[in-house]
Amino acid sequence: MSSQISEAVDPKALRAALGNFATGVTVITACTPDGDKAGVTANSFNSVSLDPPLVLWSIMKSSASVKIFDQASHFAVNVLAADQINLSNHFARPSDDKFASVDYENGVGNAPLLPDCSARFQCENHERIDGGDHWILIGKVVAFDDVGRSPLLYHGGAYSAVIPHSGAKPQVAETDASGITEKLLENNLYFQMIQAVRRYQASYQPLQLATGLRTIEARMLMTLNDVGSMSAQSLEQLIGMPDQDLYAALETLKRKEWVAQSDDSLSLTSAGNAQAEALWKISIDRQQAVFESFSDDEMATFQKILSAIQ
Repeated sequence: MSSQISEAVDPKALRAALGNFATGVTVITACTPDGDKAGVTANSFNSVSLDPPLVLWSIMKSSASVKIFDQASHFAVNVLAADQINLSNHFARPSDDKFASVDYENGVGNAPLLPDCSARFQCENHERIDGGDHWILIGKVVAFDDVGRSPLLYHGGAYSAVIPHSGAKPQVAETDASGITEKLLENNLYFQMIQAVRRYQASYQPLQLATGLRTIEARMLMTLNDVGSMSAQSLEQLIGMPDQDLYAALETLKRKEWVAQSDDSLSLTSAGNAQAEALWKISIDRQQAVFESFSDDEMATFQKILSAIQ
């Protein structure tokens, strides 16, 4: 493993490295006494203290919303659920009125509260700290909702979802009234699917990373190779990633002359298609190695089941 040590740290490379730390996704909202509202997508939210109950998040100093958060007495942290990608992208984009087409209710200090979130924290402005090119805003929690919906995650430049870790193989046995003993987890299909996905990923992902491409860049190339030309927005929706990360990855792929852009249409160059085909070969070879012992009929049944539960 090599370390990148430099007096002048490359911000893009640092951002990519930081993307290895998986976080949740939030929309932070506030309202001034004059009624001006702000809402920004942020993954910098974190807990600070339980006594007193303090949380923090950070906002770019250059953000047009800084003034509103300064003037507001309170802010709300809306922790997005796994099915709220569109809401995340909506509040990440510039807009004259981000709330015009969004349902919300007013919380403490009239900070907008978004529906169907995983959790919501209503906070009193407590302290602002200088943090380089960001302001670090600390809030004192005065109210919260614990809904418990599965959260939206951000990892490696793309949206992700929670898959519970299977942990060590449990030694659990239960005996029913008939005297038949079963290991319940080993007969639970959800548990088995999680185990299978983890094992498959553990064997496939190192092969893909060995190409020198990040997972999200590989997915973009393979998608464009499979589907053909499409807009950046369509690609974003198809593979699930935030705007800023999509365009950062696109810049990398265009710099390598693997992706060409004409207006808003993206397509692969001949070199990009060659790279995508190499990625597909890795994927297909790994698939064949894993499933070679199964018959065509068994694979047809397996694919039918997968299609039915998607």
